[in-house]
Amino acid sequence: MKKLSVLLACTALFLTGCTTSTPLVSDISATDITLPIVHSGEVPSVHRVVALANGSAEIVAALGYEFILVGRDVASTMPSLSTVPIDNPGHNVSTEMVLAQKPDLILVDSNTSPASALATLGGSGIKIVKIPSTFDLTTIAEKENAVATAIGTPKAAQLLVSQISSMNNPVKPITVVFLYLRGTSSIYLIGGKGSGADSLIHAMGFTDVGAANLSQPFSAMSAEELIKLNPDVILLMTKGLASVGGIAGLTQLPGIAQTVAGQHKRVVTVDDSLLLSFGPRTIPLIPKLRADILKASTL
Repeated sequence: MKKLSVLLACTALFLTGCTTSTPLVSDISATDITLPIVHSGEVPSVHRVVALANGSAEIVAALGYEFILVGRDVASTMPSLSTVPIDNPGHNVSTEMVLAQKPDLILVDSNTSPASALATLGGSGIKIVKIPSTFDLTTIAEKENAVATAIGTPKAAQLLVSQISSMNNPVKPITVVFLYLRGTSSIYLIGGKGSGADSLIHAMGFTDVGAANLSQPFSAMSAEELIKLNPDVILLMTKGLASVGGIAGLTQLPGIAQTVAGQHKRVVTVDDSLLLSFGPRTIPLIPKLRADILKASTL
């Protein structure tokens, strides 16, 4: 009878997915954060835009001009953009797709590649505008202004940029480390100063312990370094955690289980296309991510 009771209890835990030893991971998906959209009433100076700069299609949409998009970058993942073709699958621009869409403006940035594709597009006579890349909260406005200027809607830029308020989150004694993981490619990196995540973590009122100790944006992950950093919470991209086999696989990586975060499985993940997008959805992401990290720190 006792064995039957234990079996029934285990079955109930399996069906509900509830356990006392493995806390649920907090995961912020791309659809959890709403894209803010402004309306200035301006008429854009262009009619068909291929937005290849990282996240630039979302900026065009946030400015209120989604209807002029005929092509987008793979990093713009809002569901409302699902009908706009992705012109850089695999992060490589398809010149055939772009030219077939007959754009009158192409937005690119320093990460748009390959160079051969850009050279072909440059010789097509289509206007190409280079948008600044950003990995810091303080330069989001510059990126949004550049996109708005390119499509001829300066008033919309003012409205969108005005939504970027200064972060006044109270400082909390919580240390966070950002890990960039691609287990299938054997890439294991610790985020340091300039990773992009450090800007978000600082704005949330926490300490990016990687940035505080590592001068390079990314450094090879080692057990010794992780143990020395000993973060309270680990921040990952969603696919990064999946690539190492979830929480179970993460805690098997050298050094993870010896940290406070690893011991208590304090892990927060954010959709890959959202975490370091530094665009219109970054500002509304911060309070949600802050709350999730605070919750994780109490596990």
